Amino acid sequence: MESFIEEMDAHELENAIELLCCSKAEELQLVGYQYVTSKDVWNCVSRKYEKQGIPPLHQLVNDILSLKATSFMNFMTVSAYRGSSF
Repeated sequence: MESFIEEMDAHELENAIELLCCSKAEELQLVGYQYVTSKDVWNCVSRKYEKQGIPPLHQLVNDILSLKATSFMNFMTVSAYRGSSF
């Protein structure tokens, strides 16, 4: 597995992360959050990487796929109060 990750270039890695975020956005849409985009998911997940930097791939995948709707909505609410634009 380690050699597979080393063989991925930045573009392939970016595409894989985009697919994961799309999958999570679709899941959130199925439970009623119809306007969620993959960019919204990425903004929510990546906010905790601002100080530490991007984590190892396995942690990144886990963070995206384990994102709960309540955590996502908390992020969106706080962002709206702050007037943040994604």
